[in-house]
Amino acid sequence: MAYVTTTDGAEIYFKDWGPKDAQPIVFHHGWPLSSDDWDTQMLFFLDKGYRVVAHDRRGHGRSSQIDKGHDMDHYAADAAAVAEHLDLRNAVHIGHSTGGGQVARYVARYGEPQGRVAKAVLVAAVPPIMLVGDANPEGTPMEVFDGLRKTLAENRAAFFQDLAAGPFYGFNRPHEAKSDAVVQNWWRQGMMGSALAHYLGIKAFSETDQTEDLKAISVPTLVMQGDDDQIVPYKGAALLQAKLLQNATLKIYEGYPHGMLTTHADVINPDLLAFIQG
Repeated sequence: MAYVTTTDGAEIYFKDWGPKDAQPIVFHHGWPLSSDDWDTQMLFFLDKGYRVVAHDRRGHGRSSQIDKGHDMDHYAADAAAVAEHLDLRNAVHIGHSTGGGQVARYVARYGEPQGRVAKAVLVAAVPPIMLVGDANPEGTPMEVFDGLRKTLAENRAAFFQDLAAGPFYGFNRPHEAKSDAVVQNWWRQGMMGSALAHYLGIKAFSETDQTEDLKAISVPTLVMQGDDDQIVPYKGAALLQAKLLQNATLKIYEGYPHGMLTTHADVINPDLLAFIQG
């Protein structure tokens, strides 16, 4: 078991597979999951000769259930602690959903200033901000996030089951065949983590304004999202990200859900590879 301890005492679990002299690809998972959500991508890129790294966000997966620091600043600092511990350089950082926000803040504040990042990928990512407002009229009302907090606090296990079986993977759409194994794996990852981290994390992924993070990123960045994403509306996410980033490539996938990394890995993985090699 590999861990790094942060300055405020969080123990961050990480995986580090493959040749240590190969180009690293670092994966950042979404809420409320763990690094296991990237298993398909990690095995794919490991087979291509890359070094693949992923960590469990504080309070998630096998990282410690610390009761503080559940915000985007600490998420990015924890990612930096892993990158510095492993001395990762020329790395490609790929983040999904909340992990995309983590990537944006990490690259802007640590990765680029330290010269550690070659490229970035934002997949169905939450920046610039999910909450509806003047800067994001396509955003989500606060009442929705308050509802998430209420449902989580009342019955987290049932909430996670329903989210995975429905909108996360688009299993509530007639064109997506539901996979019980995928739902169970999502539920397993979620229930490994801390209820407190998940509760506080809702504020982190919904209310953090990352406009300036996106503007600060200059490395080539691939922005990917499905136009049937029921979790993060793509018009307030991918389309705005592509406008704010200095060097963006935008790919919108017709009919793909929020969890397209799992449901459409056969398409997404080769597209990621093409971007990394391009």
